[in-house]
Amino acid sequence: MSRIGKLPIVIPAGVDVTIDDGGAVTVKGPKGTLTRTVHNSITLERDGAVISVTRPNDNKENRSLHGLTRTLVNNMVVGVSEGFKKELEINGVGYRAQKQESQLVLNVGYSHQVIMDEPEGVTVEVPAPNRIVVLGADKQKVGQFAAEIRGKRPPEPYKGKGIKYSTEVIRRKEGKAGKGGK
Repeated sequence: MSRIGKLPIVIPAGVDVTIDDGGAVTVKGPKGTLTRTVHNSITLERDGAVISVTRPNDNKENRSLHGLTRTLVNNMVVGVSEGFKKELEINGVGYRAQKQESQLVLNVGYSHQVIMDEPEGVTVEVPAPNRIVVLGADKQKVGQFAAEIRGKRPPEPYKGKGIKYSTEVIRRKEGKAGKGGK
């Protein structure tokens, strides 16, 4: 039995979960509404404030989908109740970020500014010129947009310049050692 798949999903107060016959799960909460269609072999059963995920048999595909489905539905419930957040830091002389309406403007060492539009369902905050906070209810969208921001100027190992996650540790390398003659 899947260790993750057999765990129940507890629905917090203020969150409404609807499961219809076609396999579509709709979760509504204070942070928004998320909808996802689960695989037809996996069944979701709601019993009061608890959702349980079951699989019909122990085929490899069903075992794989069991834990995945439980995690996806749980992330929907957590997303609409608490939300998800990714923090990024910008390191480098003259590197900075700013917010203009619904756009993120990055000055990260190129001859031009990098302008990124906020995707739907994701908000970006810039509390300081060298910090970016990506917020949203959908974990996948938040992580994807944070990765796209980081991809505009990934951190380099020699001076540590670039955009990195706040929890990320950059392994530093030593520069040129100089000429070693005889």
